[in-house]
Amino acid sequence: MFYCCAVTEQGVKERNEDAVLIDNIVLTEGTVETEVNKPFIAAVCDGVSGEKSGDIASKMCLAELAKQAYSSQVNLTNEISRIHKQLQRYGTLHKNSSNMQTTICGIAVDEEQKICCMNVGDSRLYRFRDSKLKQLSKDQSLVEMLYEQGKIGYEEKRNHAHRNIIMPVLGNTSAQPNIDVNAIRDPLEHGDVFLICSDGLSDYIVKSEIEEVLSMPMPMMKRLEEMVKRSLNKGCRDNISVVAVTYMP
Repeated sequence: MFYCCAVTEQGVKERNEDAVLIDNIVLTEGTVETEVNKPFIAAVCDGVSGEKSGDIASKMCLAELAKQAYSSQVNLTNEISRIHKQLQRYGTLHKNSSNMQTTICGIAVDEEQKICCMNVGDSRLYRFRDSKLKQLSKDQSLVEMLYEQGKIGYEEKRNHAHRNIIMPVLGNTSAQPNIDVNAIRDPLEHGDVFLICSDGLSDYIVKSEIEEVLSMPMPMMKRLEEMVKRSLNKGCRDNISVVAVTYMP
């Protein structure tokens, strides 16, 4: 059994271009909490605001993913590639949505309780265990590439002027995305929390602060709402979405 909850918040922007998925529930505003059994998928999509119809791209991506009866027989890379092509087609056929794009990040839990991480873009997946937070996804961004090449340091990465420049994501009509799907090989432990968030959270709340909030003695939904509140208080100019999946055997 997994306890899941999520918040997606428009913030100061004109519309919410984020969307979240828990099992077959797609949320574009507000909160949701539920208990789910394996198999299931939980994910966050962040529509690219520099292009048209990011809100349509994120919602459509997760709606398509929600239709998938996930199991160990499903090839996630192929499924995400199919959705990418569907977003491309929609953008081509609808002038007002030309080149609409979205990130995706999340986990897929199969019937054997094996977990895969999927990621395209710079939304993030973390695991919170024993009061420590570990990033499981890898940002597909310019600053991450510069950091890996040793051209900038950690603090410069966090505050770099071009930190919002990301590699091609789903729906891009001029370049193929790099669909990153990896098995999480560490065995699950009671109380493990998988945290999935858009950069509206991770750009404003540092790792130590996420650890602090997740360690607070309050319901998980309240902890997520606290993180969103802190991000907004720190001047977040983006939408904010965060999903928590807690393993409760």
